[in-house]
Amino acid sequence: MSWFRKTALGGLGLGVLAGGGILADAWVPMGKGAVGARLERMQASPQWEDGVFVNPQPMYNDWKESVRTGFNMSPVATPDSPLPVIASDGSQLLQAPQTGLRMTWLGHSTQILEIDGVRVITDPIFGGRAAPVDWAGPAPWYAPPIALEDLPPLDAVLISHDHYDHLQTDTITALVALQDPIFVVPLGVGAHLEYWGVSPDRIRELDWWEQTQIGGLTVVSTPSRHASGRQVFDQMHTLWTSYALLGPEHRVWFSGDTGMFPDMDQVSQRYGPFDLTLVEVGAYDQGWPDWHMGPEQAVDAHVILDGALFVPIHWGLWNLASHGWTEPVERVVVEAERQQVRTYIPKPGESFEPALVGEVDRWWPELPWRTAQDYPVRATALD
Repeated sequence: MSWFRKTALGGLGLGVLAGGGILADAWVPMGKGAVGARLERMQASPQWEDGVFVNPQPMYNDWKESVRTGFNMSPVATPDSPLPVIASDGSQLLQAPQTGLRMTWLGHSTQILEIDGVRVITDPIFGGRAAPVDWAGPAPWYAPPIALEDLPPLDAVLISHDHYDHLQTDTITALVALQDPIFVVPLGVGAHLEYWGVSPDRIRELDWWEQTQIGGLTVVSTPSRHASGRQVFDQMHTLWTSYALLGPEHRVWFSGDTGMFPDMDQVSQRYGPFDLTLVEVGAYDQGWPDWHMGPEQAVDAHVILDGALFVPIHWGLWNLASHGWTEPVERVVVEAERQQVRTYIPKPGESFEPALVGEVDRWWPELPWRTAQDYPVRATALD
């Protein structure tokens, strides 16, 4: 989600506090702050400074430019016809993948990953808006390709950070009523989950470079460059992360939300090469260039991480920025071809095995979009 919109949603959270009946709707989704031993562990983190989590490299923000682009929306920022969603009852996932590695993209940053016999889901969102209330904020463009109650048994749920387009209260509460997976989250996010009914013994909170074991899968919290917060007063009070998923035979990197960061080469050296990299490509703007990578930097990240197959995520579900809705993948196709990067762009709901996919199927419509020259993204120093 864009910095402009995240800030606006934070403002919405503050407005809600004055809303009486509205407050009741938003109070639980806003989550809960850490206390006690959880807070003490957060405060001991190398990422904690002056009462909040911080990025090693500051993020550039331009309020004026963000407002300008926020009121200058592309005429094709949302689809004008239904997307080719592959809806299913999830039964195809009950049969083990032929190669040992399979991904099912459900839209945005939600995907089911089956890695060497372990099944995880990332940042699960199953319907609803990217906001603390169900009457405001970005609305999804399609229903979940697989209903929550049709999900196959999950070993773990991975949460990258607590923004509303990655952590949804209704999804979490419904999921724990149906299944009993392990929740792997960055520092502080466990407080939200406990507040929403997740048993503390099912929560594993990680700092960067820490790891946990899910069956035969090692899950490592790797650095990222982003932010957190679900209302005005809790900004940067929980950590954000990416994940390296290390199986006996296959390795996957999931970016969460991040701008470029210098430790990416360390991730590659410690845990690469990766069979699959899932890197966010959508929701970018000149006013907040360090919050997300955008298409070209996402391809750069894949190259740094020594990935075999690059799959763009964090697009195709909500209107979260002013650019056209197909622009991120149009730019990905151009940059991936330029750098000779093997790429696959699944339809929402599509299951595939990285070792078996072929060429990119341009399933999205031909729409006008701006080139990198027409829509410059500020490059920031990483030293």
